[in-house]
Formats: sequence, C-alpha cells, structure tokens
Amino acid sequence: MKTPVLLCVLLFSQSWAFEFIIDGEWESETVRAIQGNDITVKSYKVESRITLRFAHTTVKSSVVNSGPNAQSIGFNVQIPKRAFINNFTMNVNGITFVGSVKEKTMARKLYAQARARGKAAGIVRYAMETFRTEVHVPPGSKVEFELHYQEMMQRKLGVYQHTLHLQPGRLVPLLQVDVYIFEPKGIKFVTASNTLGEQLADLTKISHTKEKAHIVFKPTLQQQRKCENCTESAVDGVFTVKYDVERESNAGELEVSDGHFIQFFAPSDLSPLSKNIVFVIDVSGSMWGLKMKQTVEAMKAILDDLSMDDYFSIIDFNHNVRCWSEDLVQASSLQVDEAKKYVQSIKPNGGTNINEALLRAVQMLVRASNQGLIDPRSVSMIILVSDGDPTVGEIKLSTIQKNVKRVMREEFSLFSLGIGFDVDFDFLERMAMDNRGVAQRIYANHDAAEQLKTFYSQVSSPLLRSITIHFPANAVNNVTQNRFDKFFSGSELIVAGKLQPSDLTTLQSFTTAAAANMDLNIQTEADIRELDSVLGTHQHSFTGFARQMWAYITVNQLLAERSVAPTASKKRKITQRILALALEHQFVTPLTAMLVEGHDQGRPERLIADSPRDSKHGCCSGTKSKPLSILQKEYCSTTATYSIVNLPHPFDFIAVDSDPHFIIHLPKNNMDICFNTDSKPGHILNLISDPGTGVTINGQLVGSKKMKNNKIQTYFGTISIYSKTDSVQVIVGTDRIDLMEGRNNHFFSWGATVEGHMMIRVTIVKEQHVTVTIDGKISVMVLLHRVWKKHPVQVDFLGIYMSSDNKYSTQVHGLIGQFAQEPKVKVYGVHEGADPKKKEATMEVKGNKLAVTRGWQKDYRHDKKRGSDVYCWFIHNSGKGFIDGSYTSYILPQLDSFLTAI
Repeated sequence: MKTPVLLCVLLFSQSWAFEFIIDGEWESETVRAIQGNDITVKSYKVESRITLRFAHTTVKSSVVNSGPNAQSIGFNVQIPKRAFINNFTMNVNGITFVGSVKEKTMARKLYAQARARGKAAGIVRYAMETFRTEVHVPPGSKVEFELHYQEMMQRKLGVYQHTLHLQPGRLVPLLQVDVYIFEPKGIKFVTASNTLGEQLADLTKISHTKEKAHIVFKPTLQQQRKCENCTESAVDGVFTVKYDVERESNAGELEVSDGHFIQFFAPSDLSPLSKNIVFVIDVSGSMWGLKMKQTVEAMKAILDDLSMDDYFSIIDFNHNVRCWSEDLVQASSLQVDEAKKYVQSIKPNGGTNINEALLRAVQMLVRASNQGLIDPRSVSMIILVSDGDPTVGEIKLSTIQKNVKRVMREEFSLFSLGIGFDVDFDFLERMAMDNRGVAQRIYANHDAAEQLKTFYSQVSSPLLRSITIHFPANAVNNVTQNRFDKFFSGSELIVAGKLQPSDLTTLQSFTTAAAANMDLNIQTEADIRELDSVLGTHQHSFTGFARQMWAYITVNQLLAERSVAPTASKKRKITQRILALALEHQFVTPLTAMLVEGHDQGRPERLIADSPRDSKHGCCSGTKSKPLSILQKEYCSTTATYSIVNLPHPFDFIAVDSDPHFIIHLPKNNMDICFNTDSKPGHILNLISDPGTGVTINGQLVGSKKMKNNKIQTYFGTISIYSKTDSVQVIVGTDRIDLMEGRNNHFFSWGATVEGHMMIRVTIVKEQHVTVTIDGKISVMVLLHRVWKKHPVQVDFLGIYMSSDNKYSTQVHGLIGQFAQEPKVKVYGVHEGADPKKKEATMEVKGNKLAVTRGWQKDYRHDKKRGSDVYCWFIHNSGKGFIDGSYTSYILPQLDSFLTAI
C-alpha cells in the first residue's frame, strides 16, 4: 500500500510547531481518543555537551504504534528561551525528514512548491520555548525523532544553569539524560536537581574530575511510575544542572579553537562601586492587588540592601508623577526607613504616564551630577517597574523611546522590569538596550517578589565600569561586542571573534576597566593550538563549538542592534548580516525558517489532512482519524493536539447547546443537572470569569427566524474566549473565527487552511469545531451547527463544551464557572410526574429546596445531527436557586466585558 504523508506547519507565538501525517486505512468516521497503551515509547534520550559554557543539546525519541489502528504520535520539547534550533530529523518507516535552514521567504516558497507537487514538507519558524511535531501513522509503524538546539550559558550570581525539560509522556523502558561538561581551566563545583518528585530526586549520578563532569539520570521503568502500580509516568518536569568554573586570576580566560577565539572575563574580590539609583514604580490601577503587594515586599527588601555609600530616590507614577524626594539622598538607615514607609503607603489607581516618570528620573540624576553629588567612579541607574502600556501623556512608544534616549547621559543606564503579560515587553526591552541596560519579564504569580529581588541582586554589586577588551588588530577580525558599560558581581563578559591567517602561535587580549579605587589594565595570553589538541583526546566536547559560539553571540547582538536601528537603511544592512550568519550556521532565527522535506526512497507522497489530536498525554497520544473520503487536501488544523472527547467519564463535561441548554456535570455527586435561560436575542451571557487565571468566556445569543410555540428560540451565535495573561482573544462566530493577539488580528473561515500565530493553542476542524487550550489547563470546544439556509425557523448556531478537568482558580465564577467548586446536592422524594416519562423530585442545593424534573438533553459532540442523550435533573425558572443570584446578573454589555461580583 502507498503511504501518503502530510507535514503542516502550526506556529503560535512562543512555540515552534508543525505536523506530519502518514496515514494508512481508516475504519471509523468517529473522531475519538483511543485509551490504553497503543503507543509505546521505546526510548527517550537527552544529551547535552557543554564546552566552555556553550551547550549543544540533542533530544531523541523512538516511538512505536503498537495498536491495531492508525494513530497520532507527538514529539513535544520545551527548549530554553535563548536557544536556537539548528537541526531536526525524523524517520518514519524508512521515510526520512531532514531539516535545512533557509531565508524565511524562500522557505515559504519552497514549502508551497513542495505542497503543490504533493511532496511532504514542513517549516520550523522562530518563536520561543516549545517545539511540537505530530505524525499520523499506520499500525506497527516506528517513528524516530531527533531535535538539536544550541545556547550559551549565562552566568548569574556566580552560577551557570543548564535546564532540561523532561516530558516523555509515557513510561519508557530506556529513559536517560546525559550532560557532559568540559571546562579546561577546571570545574569549581557541579550540582544537579529536578522537579520530578521525591522518588526521582536522588537518582542522579555525577562523575567529576578537574576539567570534566558527567551527569547521568537514568530511572528504571518502575522508578518512573507515579506510584507502585501506576501506569502514568512521574517524569514531567525540569532537570537542572548548575556549575561554575575555576578562575586562576582576575585576568580572565582566553581560549582558541577551530580558527576562533573566546575571551571570558569574570573578576571577583573587588570592592563594589557605589550606586546612584532612581526606582521608578508604576502605581496605576492595574497594579492593584497582588502585583502591588509583591512589589512593595520586594522594594522593602531592596531598600534594606542599600549601603551607606549608595544614593537613591523613588518616583511613583500613575497619571501623575510623584517623587518621594526631589533629589538623591544617602542610603542611611533613617532615610531607608522613611522610604519603606512611603512605599508601604502607596495605593494604586489611575493611568500610566511612563514618559514623564522616566524623564523626571533622568533629570534627577543629571541634577545630582551637575551639583557634584555623584562620585565619578559610581554607577548611576534607573530601575523601572511597570505592568502596562502608557495611557496618559505621551503614549506613542517610539516617541517615548526617543525622548528618553535624548536626555540620557552615557554614564546612566536604564533597567526595565515588566510585570505580567499585559505590558509591551518588546518596548521595555528596546528602551533598556538603547540605554545600556537590560529588561526582564517578571511573571505575575506568587513568586513575583522573589523574581524582583533576584533581578536586583544581579545588578546590586557593580564591580567595574567602562570595560574594554581588545586584541592586536592584525591578529583578529569579526570581533563581537568588546566595550561594556558595567560589570556586575557574579556575571561574566564574553568576547569572541575569528583569527586572521598568520604565523602567530599565541594570541593576546588587553582589558581596561575602572574599579572602585583604581584603573585596571589586564593582559591575557593563549596558545593557539593547545585547546584543539586537548579536545582531540576526549569525547566530552562537541566539534566546532567555538565557531558556533561566535556565531550565536554575533547573531544575538545583531538582533538587538536591529531592534533599535535608527534608520531603515541601517536595519536592512543588519538584516543581511543576520541572514548570512544564520544560513551559514543553520540557526532558526526571526529571519529564517527550517524547511523540513521528506525523502521517501522512491515511494510517492501526497498531502492529506487530519482530525484533531489529544495532547493530554504529553509526548505521545493516539486518535482515530476520519475516513479518507471526508478529508480534504487543502485543510490543515491550526495546532497540534487536543481532543475534548477524551474524557474519563462518559459525560464528564459541562456544555451549553441548542436553545441554549446548560448541562452541568457534578462528578462528586455523580449526576448531571440541566437548566435553560429565558434570555433574548442579543443578550451576552458570562459563562466563565476567572480573575485568577485571567480567563473570561462570554457568549452572545441569536434568535430563531420565527416564533415557535409563541416563543423566539435563542442560541449562541458568538463565543468569546479571552486570556488576559496572554493578551489573546478568540472570537468564534458561525461565519468566521477571529484570532486577536495584541495589535495582530487574524480571521479565518470555517473552511480555511489555517496557520495561526498566538500565545494559546487553537485547533480549527473544517466545518466541525474549534478547540481553544489555554496554558494546557483550560480547554474549550465550540461546536458549529449548520442548518439548511432556507430553513423556515432555525439559524446556524454554536454549542460550547468544557471539560470538568479544567484547572480554574478559586476565584472562578460565571454561569458555568461557579460549579468548578462543586456544591452539595441532595435529591429525594422521587415520584411520578405529570409526564409519565419524566420523574419528579425535590433537590436541596445551596440552602434551597427546588422542584426538579427528570429529563434529558443532547450532547452533540459525537453526532451533530441526532446527538446522544444526557439524562439529568432539570431546574426550572432559568436555574433559579441552583445558580447564584438571577441569570440576569450574568448579562454583560459587551463581548469583552468582565463579570462583576454577583
């Protein structure tokens, strides 16, 4: 039998994703998840080789479809934010898919040409954090995945940290992690830990010599189990290796390999420079609550960390700008205590005037400098903490950036901390880079205060300023950034470049810097051939690390320069350089993409499409596909992996469908409860409102064309799913689906081929349903009901289905959300009713006694025409007594409105 193949790129913000389908024969039209052990993961291996702080990581997985049906096999790898994917291969029953990096436009063109020829092809495009692949294969198929990515270790607070996310998805006979470290000057210490649970905490073995370390994590099949007799794997978490290197002196470390050099500079045992800091704190209304509480907590600890040699002030801003002190003051214990009281008293409200606040901060530093209050050897910095975009005063981001750049002096730096996902982090990052600082995102959770304090710790001890590392002009070229504004304790400066052809046997570097009480001039020397001779004697390193490391540093620096390029001409020149390097070194960057093509050893290939997948089981899962006859060549679902039909209970879901009928499943009470609402066309009802997760789901009603039984029937015609955390909204209508991410808006018809680009995962199945998955914890399926266009009464409408397993916060409410915290329900006095087919009873719930009727509603997920019966106790009067308050309390003015307290 011929084996058709599909590769389809599915890209969302902060993820790489694409899908392969290799199909055999289908036996059923029903789309459903297959339970059991039909997918066998034979092996899952992760290997990292870290050579002089540069890591090359390979993730391999071998998987077999051991079931009797065609199934989907997934390969999901979470990668570090700063890593570049540089290779991917996959082998399916002898068909090999090989990746090669191309310019992005060219990759798209080649991809389109391959699809037009019926050739299997896919694209890997740059985003961050997650690589996802999926392939649909016949029974007995073996699939081997192999992903490569590279990154440079960054030293923070005296430690290099290498993080691996282990998510094999199933129990694996051979699961192994190997991390090899080679540092020619010596390894000071090395530790390993994981978040995989107590039973796996002590399984790591570390072999450690002076220059080399080998970390092994190899749990047995039994050790992987969540419990003694469990079939689920406990291996789903983070494996972390931390280490530091020996430093013989403050001269730094210069290494040469493969025609490239790398200079590491991380001096210690120096007196810290004094600091002049202006803290600029956003106190607008959006900071109210936990954000402000944690910011205050962090600020109090940061203020306590100031020394008597430091000078500081605090500016807080909303629509107005206030200064705790108009001038910098010495960080005496008295002044620090007064500042802590001031911070403690802040009450967030109003808008966001970032422009005025930053200009006032710069003016404060300039005034102190002009008055001679700033030590020439001290470090002056502004630390901005904000959670939102400017809304008051100057609100154009490019203008704010120019305004700050214009008044900032060369000796000042700006550090930007963006709290949460509402803030325009790209803007904060550009502004920081433009003013000799860095930006960092602070995730708005229980750990935010610690994140703020940790960031401050990284910049709280400046040891040097005005650092320059240079080399003989006739010896090197293509040198990366070699001038640095500051050096902070516990960090590291790195310069790389290429050697010029010459007869030199040694290379020298020269470093100048200003310390607290002296100027430093440091010379370092390296033998040009020594390191390569050492590398040839062992297997811990990987070939060509110096060449790749130089390219990695160069590309990242060019990307940063490109983001703040002052002219279009300058930007184009930088773009050309990035492209050339990324293509030469096979890096997937924002300007390149990896074209993945199949080589079928003579067998024909053609493109088909597939049904949605089930991601509930991580790496590997199974689904039964639709028959080939109803699959369309032009169709491709938006993203890999989720099927709402894979539920542990036959009716373990919450649904709203038809008129609209609410079906609430209460698993603890083992019963289903139904109610209707007496709403009108145009009404917008809140279904889910969860401040804790930032998720809001609303639905707008449409009416039937004519009255039936003296009543206009109502249905959901539009569903809005909004994630405040991701700043993403999905609006599903009967005619189109809108995907909105910040300023990027996309819309698709129900019959379109979709390539999305979003923070959340969306699956669109042609003319069937849309599934939205937020953070892997909350999933919603919107079902499309089409009716005959000339139907005298009915109109197209939507049904909405949500899993009872959705992970909401304790603050969740709404017509459906309130039942995430299941109420106690008692039904008694069951007796014959007016309709002999429907029993009647009394229900006690929420302190109310309700007359209820035994009936049924329809679940249309599996059969949209006939549906399947869900037997439930029906609550009369629009759910009165079962829902909190009246259903009218859940009517909202707009689709993007939030529910206030009931």
